Amino acid sequence: MDLQGKVALVTGGAVRVGRAIVLALADSGADIVLIYNASAAEAAATCAEVVGRGRQALAHRADIAQVAEAQGMVAAAVERFGRLDILVNSASVWTRTRMGEVDEATWDRVTGVALKGSFFAAQAAAPHLAAHGEGLIVNVVDASVFQPFPNHIVHTVAKAGLLNMTYALALELAPGVRVNAVAPGPVLPPPGSSPAETLAAAHRTLLGRWGRAADVAQAVVYLAQADYVTGIVLPVDGGQRLSRR
Repeated sequence: MDLQGKVALVTGGAVRVGRAIVLALADSGADIVLIYNASAAEAAATCAEVVGRGRQALAHRADIAQVAEAQGMVAAAVERFGRLDILVNSASVWTRTRMGEVDEATWDRVTGVALKGSFFAAQAAAPHLAAHGEGLIVNVVDASVFQPFPNHIVHTVAKAGLLNMTYALALELAPGVRVNAVAPGPVLPPPGSSPAETLAAAHRTLLGRWGRAADVAQAVVYLAQADYVTGIVLPVDGGQRLSRR
């Protein structure tokens, strides 16, 4: 896909990895619909950066765990730009959840964003993505799909479900829409990480260091441009999944 003049909707696009994806897609020629929930100031600043790069941007607030809002953000994108070519499901909720301490509200919130929201966004977007014969969905999972994170059971289950959703959507939506996933490893320390945890994460990679959010964004751009690639997960983890350190 030539990204020049295409329209990309990125959930969780105001901060961290989502922000890097927004800027990389804009640098490659796409106009942006940036979806945020609580990060209004950051969304406005990121949109300003997109405009500064010569592309158009729309910031739209949505709680994608609410089906009507997930559908509404797609409608807002099409109303503004008249088309939608790329959906990046990047929004997620990061919270420690130990087995035996998980409550229903936490389960619903974490899985609601990663699974329910991503599915209904994809369902609403699919007809628009297919309209020009080369649509794309990229789901952002993470290294927990290869090796579960301790004390993050709900997050791990949600990301594993999102990966299998990637495969299922690739089957359902071919050939008009390609569906892939990226799986970041250590690229940005999670909130609350200690220096010891940060150092240990770097040591567990084959490259012995942390990556950058821009590395994940580069992978998303590759998947957008790679017209014969669908139904895959692309690790961006410095070889962490292979390491025995």
